[in-house]
Amino acid sequence: MYAVIESCGKQYKVAEGDVVFFEKLDVEEGKKVIFDKVVLVSEDGGKIQIGNPYVKGIKVEGKVVLHGKAKKILVFKYKAKKNYRRKQGHRQPYTKVEITGIKTQATKKQAVKEELEVAETK
Repeated sequence: MYAVIESCGKQYKVAEGDVVFFEKLDVEEGKKVIFDKVVLVSEDGGKIQIGNPYVKGIKVEGKVVLHGKAKKILVFKYKAKKNYRRKQGHRQPYTKVEITGIKTQATKKQAVKEELEVAETK
């Protein structure tokens, strides 16, 4: 099962257990983050749901592993024959997120069934 989610103005294809680098998210390390803007979901049976613009009732859960900065890139501007040169560095901040699960309506119903079965056996 995989999903395509929208976050930070970009789309990411994620599956359970993946580690994804997002633009800087305002969530502390170790905390849970939920992505509810799901554009597409492909389930195990080959069934694909496409949103208009988003699929309703689907959520992708993840855990923030760490915050960091990418490698430095150099931005160099110049104009030929004018003695104009500017050198500037940039490090883009990112958030590393581990995807813990994709919650669909079917998995919610299955979880409720399992809870009821456990309650009945006790």
